Amino acid sequence: MRILVLMKVVPDTYRDRSLSAETGLIARVADDAVLDEIDERALEVALAYADANPGTEVVALTMAPESAPSSIRKALAIGATDAVHVVDEALVGADTMLTAEVLAAAARHAGFDLIVAGNASTDGASGAVPAAMAELLAIPAATFLASVEITAEGVSGVRASDGAAVSVTAPLPALVSVTEQLPSARLPNFKGIIAAKKKEIGTLSLADLGVDAEDPDKARSIMIAAKERPARVAGVKIVDTGDAGEQLAAYLLENKLV
Repeated sequence: MRILVLMKVVPDTYRDRSLSAETGLIARVADDAVLDEIDERALEVALAYADANPGTEVVALTMAPESAPSSIRKALAIGATDAVHVVDEALVGADTMLTAEVLAAAARHAGFDLIVAGNASTDGASGAVPAAMAELLAIPAATFLASVEITAEGVSGVRASDGAAVSVTAPLPALVSVTEQLPSARLPNFKGIIAAKKKEIGTLSLADLGVDAEDPDKARSIMIAAKERPARVAGVKIVDTGDAGEQLAAYLLENKLV
């Protein structure tokens, strides 16, 4: 079986993050880049199956800047068989739909039986890319799973909701996304770290995938403007001197809250 695991390189959540006022995008620094923790859990799902089924290929697939290989090698050190890095200047600031289109094209190019992803990234947090990819690839999607079981024929799992726990199944090829309820990834050992340094990371461009980032016929979001959030100021304080109700009503009317 060939399993693709979507791995996103994101700014470290333990450090301060900021948006560029010039571009409206997250300010990304090479030494501040890490693999998204939820995607490491997705990788663990694939590796757990590979441990019990020799011959399974686990491929880390990422769309990231040129500075990403050092982060991608962590996936190889943890246990991924190979890694594929989609990199292109035209992808800077890519929205959800372009990201899904590119990753779907990369998945077709790489070949797969199963795609495993985290439910939502820690920087964008849209949670829409896995489902959009499945739509573009015309394969079933079992998303937001709190448990996963993979077999040679299909995949199943449980999706927790506010009202109930829903069991879902899908035949292969398929895509699943997992939540934080799945186990954390194993730590890379010395042997894995040394092996990762020797492995080549395959790279793909938009030209390789036949994707046009500027296609006018495709839905794309456009950044119109960006500015810093205004500083917080003290709120209105109402002191009850017998007319607090009138003051409150006046405030609500002035701010069009009623």
